[in-house]
Amino acid sequence: MTTKRKPYKTYTREFKLEAIRLMESSDRPSSEIAMELGIRRNQLYKWKAQLASEAEVSATRRGRPRKEDQSELTTLRQENKRLKEDVEILKKSAAYFARALK
Repeated sequence: MTTKRKPYKTYTREFKLEAIRLMESSDRPSSEIAMELGIRRNQLYKWKAQLASEAEVSATRRGRPRKEDQSELTTLRQENKRLKEDVEILKKSAAYFARALK
């Protein structure tokens, strides 16, 4: 006979941030703060690590970088790609006109 486990208790982001702030600013041990809040001590450290990883992700912007932020290498790669396309177009047009002259 199996018993169903209790669902995980979810906490709001504000609660997590306040718990981390208490842990960092207080001179009390983290186990005491966790007991006060009704959570496990290691949960505080997990939330702290998650917050740090979120900060790293948000620090790196997603999407296409602005023109002034692009590195020289990226700019040169884009120009190289465009020039290769131009060469291909010129090769095709030269072949077309060579056939027309025959």
